[in-house]
Amino acid sequence: MTAKLTAQAPVRVQAADNFDTYDTAALQQLDAAHYLHPFTDHAALRERGARVIVRGDGVYLWDSEGRKIIDGMAGLWCVNAGYGRASIAEAVHAQMLALPFYNSFFNTTNVPAVKLAALLASLAPPQFQHVFFTTSGSEANDTIVRMVRRFWQLQGQPERQVIISRRNAYHGSTMAGASLGGMAAMHAQGGLPIPGITHIEQPSYAEHGHGMSEAGFGLVAASWLEDKILEVGPDKVAAFIGEPVQGAGGVIIPPATYWPEIQRICEKYDILLVSDEVICGFGRLGTWFGCELMQAKPDLIAFAKGVTSGYVPLGGVLVGSRVAHTLVEKGGDFNHGFTYSGHPVACAAALENLRILIEEKLVERVALETGPHLKARFASLVSHPLVGHAETCGLAAGLNLVRRKGATVHDCEAFPPLNAVGMLCRGFMFDNGVIMRAVGDRMIVAPPLSITVAEIDEMVEKIRDCLDLTLEEVRKRGWVE
Repeated sequence: MTAKLTAQAPVRVQAADNFDTYDTAALQQLDAAHYLHPFTDHAALRERGARVIVRGDGVYLWDSEGRKIIDGMAGLWCVNAGYGRASIAEAVHAQMLALPFYNSFFNTTNVPAVKLAALLASLAPPQFQHVFFTTSGSEANDTIVRMVRRFWQLQGQPERQVIISRRNAYHGSTMAGASLGGMAAMHAQGGLPIPGITHIEQPSYAEHGHGMSEAGFGLVAASWLEDKILEVGPDKVAAFIGEPVQGAGGVIIPPATYWPEIQRICEKYDILLVSDEVICGFGRLGTWFGCELMQAKPDLIAFAKGVTSGYVPLGGVLVGSRVAHTLVEKGGDFNHGFTYSGHPVACAAALENLRILIEEKLVERVALETGPHLKARFASLVSHPLVGHAETCGLAAGLNLVRRKGATVHDCEAFPPLNAVGMLCRGFMFDNGVIMRAVGDRMIVAPPLSITVAEIDEMVEKIRDCLDLTLEEVRKRGWVE
């Protein structure tokens, strides 16, 4: 099996693709000389050379050497409609010819922004009728910090400044976004978090739920929010922010009891609830927004990624009636915004992308067909000697690589962190035709919503083969018996 996987010839696509036209080595040299990548060890990348992606179609990518790869991460959680959607390109082209740009300052607007705002209001939970546009999820969460604090100022409670988030959450990489996020490696660079942001533990049953039922643990994990509110002082707390499912943290799926209890606590202390839907929004969990699945009723929703399927950068904030009414009726000028807020080309891309999701019923398909199928196929991977447990929510899934399996998720023995087994496994995935992300030793996928049952089967079989390669390698290194 190993020889077949590692030595197979690059998969070629139709004759129109001429991969010989790409000088991969030259592109890698230029990349190393000039391009600083996000979240990258550049010295290590220079030695290895970047993989050059040149084409995408459906759930597949091709690199400059003609290798075909199934994209198990939908780009970066965002290509919900899949690659190669000509109609989105056509909508962008038409808008560029008509009006490539105008700003939303100076009491002006543009047609795509108006239409998109109205469409988003129709798709969102009923309390959302207003939208503030940004160009990214990071900017959306920065905007939320400004909105939350301005709201309480207008309510006559300016001392309500503190926003509570969770450890290992990801809310962007700007100063405010990275502060809201709870990732220690990010906080170690740049003196973060900024003042007025604090964190509680994440609702990870595998990490913290030993000796408890999942339902019981959900209530305990939610109680950590109340503990923090009382520690800070209810009159100082402005909001709680959380992803319905923590994405970059490793697809951390909370128990069903968690979010309803979070909702109850926020209402008890009159604290704004913010749902970061940059990853979970637009169908990833089988509902238009993840808060609907989790039975939460937030005051603000951050979105980005799937709103355009990543074809053009766009983000924003859905503003609930309570906050919107205060900002509009009491606030006067809201001194915040961006040059590209409501960019007409990005909004045109979003309108066509959402038309595709609606007309092809991709959100419903995740709920009724592809999500359940991925759940069943991922569950089958638990039989592999390296897999401690696997879980899914819609089209987001994760599995843990373990040194020794146990009777329960809490009885498994982890690899020592220095072994970096997750990165080893990820390398086999990339080299053998499937993209699967490593978060420590947790391997995660979030494929395009357009993926078919047959393509899920193909992806899971490639994952299983690469798990075999990883097992073979760790045995060679003496890390397992």
